[in-house]
Amino acid sequence: MKKVMFICTANSCRSQMAEGFAREYGRGFIEAYSAGIMAAGVHHRAAYVMKEIGIDISGQESKEIDADLLLKMDYVITLCSYAETFCPKFIPNIKRLHWPIKDPVGTSGNEEYIMNDFRRARDEIKEKVIELINEIKKTD
Repeated sequence: MKKVMFICTANSCRSQMAEGFAREYGRGFIEAYSAGIMAAGVHHRAAYVMKEIGIDISGQESKEIDADLLLKMDYVITLCSYAETFCPKFIPNIKRLHWPIKDPVGTSGNEEYIMNDFRRARDEIKEKVIELINEIKKTD
């Protein structure tokens, strides 16, 4: 079982969605985690758009990076440039990936426009997680 940690600035949206997808689609061969440079709670719109496609992340918790847990990962994936910059880079034997997914949290406009941006981020993350799962399946 591969251990994968998804990291974002606040662990409220993108990393939470990635963890949700990895838990759902990687069941049995991925142990998924998420964390942030800081913890800001799971964003209600992220939980809503995930529930639209049948994945409930509302019970997940927003967490700061646990250095001891980080050292146990097989993969560390950053989803924003801030996390990419500040995530420790000296970790041996851990495959690092960077998925620069635009943050929907700062989107402004009417509710439909904002929700569509959350769906865009969700769909981009889903595609990346599926690619990761396929890569892991090939190497196991």
